[in-house]
Amino acid sequence: MTRLAAFAVLMALAASPALAGETQCWFENGVVVVPAEVMGVAGDYILDTATRHTQLAESQAQTAGYAETALVGPVRLAGLSLANRSVAVAAIDLRTGALPTPIAGVIGADILQAYVLDVSFAPCRVALRQPGRSGRFAAKASLPMAWLAGRPVVAAGVSDGPRARLGAFAAATGADTGVRLSDGAATVSGARKPVELFPYGVYRPRLRAFSFAGVLSENLPAGLIKAEDPALTGQIGAPVLSRWRLRFDFPAKRLLLGAP
Repeated sequence: MTRLAAFAVLMALAASPALAGETQCWFENGVVVVPAEVMGVAGDYILDTATRHTQLAESQAQTAGYAETALVGPVRLAGLSLANRSVAVAAIDLRTGALPTPIAGVIGADILQAYVLDVSFAPCRVALRQPGRSGRFAAKASLPMAWLAGRPVVAAGVSDGPRARLGAFAAATGADTGVRLSDGAATVSGARKPVELFPYGVYRPRLRAFSFAGVLSENLPAGLIKAEDPALTGQIGAPVLSRWRLRFDFPAKRLLLGAP
């Protein structure tokens, strides 16, 4: 069965009350991908808690007959139907080139922020539920979560050996690199910042140490992101987050980490 055929089956099953709010996903090349429908376009979408605005791929929008770059319409995900949502039309080819199937767009934080989002990586499964209806979650850690530059952020620490820094990191289920630092935070006198260090570039230098939720990781593949807010230190990608089951309790402003 193709992924799109599986999507059709899952959408039909989603009408059942027992499965409402849940869907299978797949985790490949460091990103979470879910079946969804945006502006009537059904397909595979990257689920990214650190993308501010939900996006429809430019090629998919053109095929569907949309000429505008800012749209308003329905989004369907994990058994939920959401009306009148803002959707940006964007070129996402660089972001999706490493994935084995066409990607129709990105489900962003603007869709997710009113709900409790559970993400399991193995097997890959996503649940999106109303606050108070999310059920129990066996958490090994519960971290305060804030919003910065339109993204959920949690505290983490980085070190290059002689220097260490604690800061706010966006938690990104759709980012394929373990850690990225803001190019405003990663400063070395006289050092260049080539484009290959940024998302979808080929450079993945190793970060000496990264501390998150009491776990110390060393020599992680890393990179840079553009500094959209001086208070944003960096981004934690799915290769690191996938060590746990995740509960993003957006209304309660908590990130819960459970055993995988």
